[in-house]
Amino acid sequence: MVAKLGGPITAEARRQRARIAGRRAENWAALYLRLKGYRILARGYCVRGGEIDLVVRRGSNIVFVEVKYRPTLIAAMNAIDTWKRQRVSRAARVWLSANPWAAALTLRGDAVYLAPRQWPRHAIAAVALDFD
Repeated sequence: MVAKLGGPITAEARRQRARIAGRRAENWAALYLRLKGYRILARGYCVRGGEIDLVVRRGSNIVFVEVKYRPTLIAAMNAIDTWKRQRVSRAARVWLSANPWAAALTLRGDAVYLAPRQWPRHAIAAVALDFD
């Protein structure tokens, strides 16, 4: 890759672009879920050893949402691995300890997959959560 000024793009510049693209994808996913009737409870929830892109609620469901943006929907669907599930589960446990009222509700791990020029895909229960 070549920067606008003609020099090579640094690793830090690539990371910053990825963060910006990720934040934009989270914004689109949040809008999409709001249109489906979900209420946003938290965005970009980070704890040591874990992260949740969105925490949303609809009815009696608390949903921990992983957002993946890739060049194709198939690539986005393949981007959630065991390591990512562990990180989401770890952050969900911390979020629940800070929000004990939610423990009595139905808890679920969903994913929203995004790709250029395609409708978002909301996959219900796509992220297996481990609360042990």
